[in-house]
Amino acid sequence: METTSDATVEITVNINGRDHVVRTDPLTPLATVLREEMGLRGTKLGCQAGECGSCTTLVDGVSVASCLFPVAHADGHRVTTIEGLADTPAGAALRAEFRARNACQCGFCIPGMQLSAAGLVGGPRPLDRDAVVHGLAGNLCRCTGYETIVDAVLAADARLRCRS
Repeated sequence: METTSDATVEITVNINGRDHVVRTDPLTPLATVLREEMGLRGTKLGCQAGECGSCTTLVDGVSVASCLFPVAHADGHRVTTIEGLADTPAGAALRAEFRARNACQCGFCIPGMQLSAAGLVGGPRPLDRDAVVHGLAGNLCRCTGYETIVDAVLAADARLRCRS
């Protein structure tokens, strides 16, 4: 990370498999950089207090509330957004199972839900309902009542296991 004279920093961050150099205030939220500078609109801004999950992104595979995550903390790290998840086996399985189970109505929460779920599916042991509920805690949905989302994540996990 390089500090410039006008209180900005220059960082290098890998976003969805490509390195980017970003020059901005170090406290700018990662979500703002993703949406405004990178044009990655799949990262949603909801509560902007880290409580709704709509801004969830993965930093080195770990879910973070990107509305609260200072972009300077992403320097040298790998960031995955919903756009980057799209071409992965987990992303394809989640997308197919969410669609098959009508697990998204308005769609606002779905990018955050799927990014949180991506860290759950295809792990060393099959998921159970409690593990999915716990893993999606912090992602709020006002439309579905969560049952179809949990079912979709369980089905995506099963789908990925059949491929292994």
